[in-house]
Amino acid sequence: MDIAIEVIESMMPKFRSEMRGTLKAIEQLSEEDMTWSPNVESNSIANLVAHIRGCVHSRIEQIFYGTPDTRDREKEFERGLQMSKEEVYQTAKEAFEIILQYLEHLKLNPHLLMSQPFLNLPPLTYSQVNNQTTILNLMIAMVREIHYHTGQIVYIAKLRKGRIVWQ
Repeated sequence: MDIAIEVIESMMPKFRSEMRGTLKAIEQLSEEDMTWSPNVESNSIANLVAHIRGCVHSRIEQIFYGTPDTRDREKEFERGLQMSKEEVYQTAKEAFEIILQYLEHLKLNPHLLMSQPFLNLPPLTYSQVNNQTTILNLMIAMVREIHYHTGQIVYIAKLRKGRIVWQ
């Protein structure tokens, strides 16, 4: 099997699993839980989901859909960011669906993994990726970033609820 397809196919179940776990945790929480944070230095679930969605916009939608960069990264981390439970759920779901759709596109076009989509854009300043980044490096960074933040969401859910039911 082509290594590019193998890499892409190995990412898909990871993102599907993260999506299921994140959405299942959100389902079991209250409206208030969406904006609660452990302390003033910590993010709420609303912050984390807004940030995940922002990452997807910057790292996938700009490439896949050619959308202009409208991300407001500072707002993602605003203390007291208000989002309803439904908004949090739908925003998280949308972010994961975009990731999975992009992976399906890459599966059909595995040669794109080594392309450098930001090469001719203004310098990137908001991310651990740079203008020379390949799609492969971008998606590896997405696996790490999404996993990191969904872990925080589940941790906050457990702090708030005590126990999360996964089935």
